[in-house]
Amino acid sequence: MGTRLREASRSSGETRSRRAGAALTALLRPAEERDLTDVSRIERGSFADPWTEESFRRLIDVEPAIFLVAECDPDSTVAGYVAAFAVGDDGEILNVAVDPAFRGRGLAGQMLDAVLIELGARGVKMAFLEVRESNESARGLYGSRGFTEIGRRRAYYRRPVEDALVMRRVIDVPEGEEQRSAGTFADL
Repeated sequence: MGTRLREASRSSGETRSRRAGAALTALLRPAEERDLTDVSRIERGSFADPWTEESFRRLIDVEPAIFLVAECDPDSTVAGYVAAFAVGDDGEILNVAVDPAFRGRGLAGQMLDAVLIELGARGVKMAFLEVRESNESARGLYGSRGFTEIGRRRAYYRRPVEDALVMRRVIDVPEGEEQRSAGTFADL
């Protein structure tokens, strides 16, 4: 069970790159034990202070956690992942990362959209995240999805030491759509 990630126009089953000719078809599904090696590799290639494989293992099949991977055709390569928590009315985006070989094709935005839908389906009203002040591309992505800066955590990151910007987004779930989940993302 999973969801095909699509281009914003929803006109086909592919997410197209801004680069001519590059296309990506990905299946979004819950992470499994077999994905942890790939997830850890992507994590180490994306963050200066990466989570351990054990940290990711603890997210699998844990009720407040949403831990999804984007699997690419034709060989089922894990191209990215997103992790979040939903507790009561609040949600937190923990990590969004894409393998460098698959960056620039809209995959991070598609995964973020899917996890926001799932958070809304779980009754979350506000989603929060932290992002490095210097990470302009991530800040741009989050801003494009309605996140706004609400604060700063001084010296939050360790390698290198840097402030984190705290961002928030209100999640509006349309009347009658409260039961929609990421499993129906392709139907939007």
